[in-house]
Amino acid sequence: MLQYPFDANTILTKKRSLKRELLQQENLLEKKVAILSGTTIGELKSVLEVFLLSYGIKPVFYEGGYNRFYEDSVFENPDLKEFAPDVIWVNTSFHSIQNLPVPGEDRGSVDRKLEAEVSRFRSVWNGLAAYNCPIIQNNFDLPRVRAMGNAEGWLSSGKVRFVRRLNEAFAQTAEDTPSLLLLDYEYAAAWNGIESFSDPNYYNGYKYGQAPSYIPFVAFQAANIIKSVFGKNKKALFLDLDNTLWGGVIGDDGLEGIKLGYESPAGIAYSDVQQYAKDLSHIGVILGICSKNEDDIARSGFTHPSSLLAVEDFLSFRANWDPKPLNLEASAKELNIGTDSLVFVDDNPAERKIVRDSSLDCAVPELTVPERFAETVSAAGYFEVTSLSKDDLSRAKMYQDNRKREQSAQSFTDYNAYLESLEMRAFIGPFKKEQLERVTQLANKTNQFNLTTRRYQPEEMMARASDPKFITLSGRLEDRFGDNGIVSCIVADQTDPVTWDLELWIMSCRVFKRDLEYAMFDELVKKVKDNGGATITGWYYPTAKNRIVSDYYSSLGFEKEEETENGTFWKYTIPENTSPLNHVIKVVDTSKEE
Repeated sequence: MLQYPFDANTILTKKRSLKRELLQQENLLEKKVAILSGTTIGELKSVLEVFLLSYGIKPVFYEGGYNRFYEDSVFENPDLKEFAPDVIWVNTSFHSIQNLPVPGEDRGSVDRKLEAEVSRFRSVWNGLAAYNCPIIQNNFDLPRVRAMGNAEGWLSSGKVRFVRRLNEAFAQTAEDTPSLLLLDYEYAAAWNGIESFSDPNYYNGYKYGQAPSYIPFVAFQAANIIKSVFGKNKKALFLDLDNTLWGGVIGDDGLEGIKLGYESPAGIAYSDVQQYAKDLSHIGVILGICSKNEDDIARSGFTHPSSLLAVEDFLSFRANWDPKPLNLEASAKELNIGTDSLVFVDDNPAERKIVRDSSLDCAVPELTVPERFAETVSAAGYFEVTSLSKDDLSRAKMYQDNRKREQSAQSFTDYNAYLESLEMRAFIGPFKKEQLERVTQLANKTNQFNLTTRRYQPEEMMARASDPKFITLSGRLEDRFGDNGIVSCIVADQTDPVTWDLELWIMSCRVFKRDLEYAMFDELVKKVKDNGGATITGWYYPTAKNRIVSDYYSSLGFEKEEETENGTFWKYTIPENTSPLNHVIKVVDTSKEE
């Protein structure tokens, strides 16, 4: 019911029963969400709650006063400060703009109005920066009324052009400010139709920013951003082949008989699907094939002259006659990701139902006609981008390199000899400014090797990197097969003159059990000793996904000091003569680099 495309009226009618049902889920991630608004937000908040619960996030809300987003942000706000939000949504619309031009106004005056409006919102964002959390800001829907007709879009005094310039200024600020994220309200109105979306009857009567039937759509956009911030995005797109990536059945129609390419109306839809998948691969989404087919025949489809995808674009390729849930499960295991990280796209409703009814918990979008396949998957928000790091852009290569490592491992009977053969080098040192985006992303998205489950903003990471009360370590691992990028980080907080507490320790499962964990711990021990410390402590907070590290402290020599219903507390006393745990990785101390 909550998967796009959804029935908005059904959601509005059943939101309370949906909430009750979704609250029965286990291991919900509780987050504090503040909504500061220029419009009425009661219904919007209720529907947002339902969508967030469907993503495994249990929101606790702070609701600002009606049309007081500026005052709530810029001036002292004890209530919001006490609430301590994890994310803030500034929900505005066209009606929130104060400095609109008038027809015929000179360019210089319009420019000053634009700067005044941008400055007003910068004051909002600067005020909210004190809360050290992501800020979601709506841009603006276009005006319904055009006094100058089409000229509103190109004359400097046109309101349409002014709003577009204002939205571009917001976009530029967001691109330069990691903690500022835009909800594209202009796109939301355009997608649904300006005439019906911003219905004046509902603004004039109830101060709704949009007609009630579009409240779920706006709440859905906000929920997608929030779930991305807190690491709830999907990671992989798995696709069927026949009548999904091309028209026809390649085993029957042959390579020449399948429909693909922009030369024919029938082939355009499938080329659009391929282009969408290709675009996703560029932002780090893993691509896979899951098809009932003969392997060699399936692979031949990508030799079609109009194919935009090649076999090499897929990190997992399973074309056989096994049940698709078994293939998807095997692929997830092969890639070392959970099946709940998968999106499975198949034109066949029977196959979709089989996968939905399995225990995999992967997303299976409901498809209609091929012309809508890419659009439907895109609009569902599975892969919402809130940050795009260098490691994201090279993720496909990293996984391909990983496959080479696994193939190499099969030729060894001694695991330590295999690790030695990798010729690994780890670059470990304090967080640097240029690493903040990746380090923050890793902290917010890592679920398995994550001992304390803390989440951060770049500003918080930077504050810790520059505060002598904290030890920060990032670890980048490379070997003879390639560069894994930054895959581990540690934040330790000095709690007394000799004790440092592990506030955060995370590592990508991609490199687990390659002894980087030992190299990181060795460096932490060195740093603690250099600072006069003698003890390291740490909590383990269990979740549904981090059981692999439930006894990890013990493996390093920690002693369990306390056990509560929330987790276990561990203590490590540094020996007078410490011996390194890492023996296979050459460590480069990046704190000594310029």
